[in-house]
Formats: sequence, C-alpha cells, structure tokens
Amino acid sequence: MASSSHRRRTRPERRGPRTAAISVGAVAAVALVVSLVVAFRPDGGTAAAAGADKVRPVAGAEASVSPTATDPSSSSPSPSPSSSAPKPSPSTSTKRPSATPTRASARPAATTAARKPSSTGSLAGRIAPGRTYTGVATSYDVGNGDGACSYGPTSDVMTAAMNTADYETSKACGAYVSVTSGGKSITVRITNECPAPCQAGQLDLSRQAFAKLAPLSAGRIPISWSLLSPATSDTISIRYKTGSTQYWCGIQAIGHRNPLARLEVRTGSGWVALPRTEYNYFLSEQGTGCGGAIRLTDIYGEQLTVEGIAVRADAVQPTKVQFAKR
Repeated sequence: MASSSHRRRTRPERRGPRTAAISVGAVAAVALVVSLVVAFRPDGGTAAAAGADKVRPVAGAEASVSPTATDPSSSSPSPSPSSSAPKPSPSTSTKRPSATPTRASARPAATTAARKPSSTGSLAGRIAPGRTYTGVATSYDVGNGDGACSYGPTSDVMTAAMNTADYETSKACGAYVSVTSGGKSITVRITNECPAPCQAGQLDLSRQAFAKLAPLSAGRIPISWSLLSPATSDTISIRYKTGSTQYWCGIQAIGHRNPLARLEVRTGSGWVALPRTEYNYFLSEQGTGCGGAIRLTDIYGEQLTVEGIAVRADAVQPTKVQFAKR
C-alpha cells in the first residue's frame, strides 16, 4: 500500500504535460480564429499592417504633412520643406491679389525719360492753346527789335509786347499768336512786355504789325487773339548770358516753335529745373549743370535734349532740334 500510495503521488506529475498540451491547443485554436477573422476583412492583413504604419506618429511628421486631394482649401498639395522653389497653390493666388499692378498703374515707372506729349498744352500758364482771348491793341516803336525777352536786335518787325499779367514772368516769350480785328488777321511773335497801364488781354503791337490791322491814327482797336504753333524751318538755339562760367550761368533758348515751359540741366543725380527770370534767362546760381546737357520742355510736354553746348557767353549756338507743330 505504501508503494501504491507512492505511485498515486507521482501520477499528477504525469498529468502536467497533458494539461499543458491542452492549453497550447486552446491558444492555437484562438489564434486560428483570429487569423480567419483577419483574413476575411476587405483589405486583408497587409492593408491592416499598412494602416497601422500610417497612424503611427513620427518625429517631425507634422511639419512635413501635405494636404490630401480631398482637402477643400487647396486643389494641389503644398510643397515639402525640401522644395527649392515653392509655388503658391491656386487658392492662394485667387484669394490674395498682388499689389504690384496697382502700384504700376498709379505711378508710372521711374526709368521713363520723356512724357508722352499732350495735345492740350497741360503745362501752359495763362496762355493756353485752343482758347481765344479778347482785349485791345495799341502800338509802339520797337526800335532795333530788342525787348524784355532779351532776344537782342532783330529785323523782324512782326512782333508784340504782352501785358504783364499774360507775360507771366517771361513765360510768354517766344510765343506766336494770331491777332484778329475787323476781319483782318496777322501773326506776331512775343518779344517784349507791356507794363501798366496795359491790361490783361492787351497787346502792344509793333507799328508795322498794327498798320496791317488798322491805321496808326486809330490808336486803340478791339482784338481777339490765340496761340499758334507755326510752320518753321528754323531750329532752336542756346545762348549763355554775359558773365556765365562753369560756376554761375544763365541759359536762354531762342527760336522755339512753341512756348517753353521748362529748362533743365543734367547733374549726377538727375535733371534739375532752373528758375526762370523776367528777362527770359534760366539761372544756375551755383553753377549746377553749366556746360552740360540741357533739356527743354514745351507747354505740350514734348522734351528735347541738347548735348555739347559749351559755356560761351553771348554766343548764339544752334542745335538740330525743334518742337513739333501742333
């Protein structure tokens, strides 16, 4: 019996392996069921594994994530940080228009050297093209033809002196005007100023010019007059005033077809407009631009550049340029 009892104690040791085998079998059965379930999913086991890779967070992944094609805010994916020349998406370009076209249309570009000439005379002062002025005409003895405009002696007798208001600090100098009275018309060039008591609209004609409209004995006659842009074969000349040097100079333009609105000299920093005197010279008090390039602008906005005019006082130096006929 003792040995039999001893044998019963050893039997549970023999049942241990059987129990382990049963456990292993159960686990294998469960694994088989799980495998069958996974196998019958629509995307299969491989897709499941791939999906697990997609949702696994990676360091830096958030900074490089591109929007998918289903993102309504963008019709194309954004570039990755490694792109050397990123392009804006179409949604960005339509929502935020560039301001460059607005600035370009508001302001023209700084490299444009000359404005397009205007046909309306936008730079004109009191005497503007396309207008008719009324007043009276008187006459005076022009002598040698010199006057306030400082053009010097001339044999041209078809000239006139402009009243102070319309003379406008010599802005009328060189202007051609058509004068009409009593059905007769003449053309005269402004070379002088008629001070008070001459009134706005009044012209003091040379005696020769007055006589073509009425007898000198008439004294005063009603007139109408308007600006002209006459036909001419002459070109513009430049003259430096007496005493001009490279350190101080006065510059005058002679023979321009249309009234002169501005005279500029070229410097290292660009064009500089010189002030105009009542005796029709443009002064450079500090010598700025004396002997350099000169730019002339008429009342229509046309610009002519004159090169190679040396500082030679009192010398009339011809150019090869002339303003266009209007």
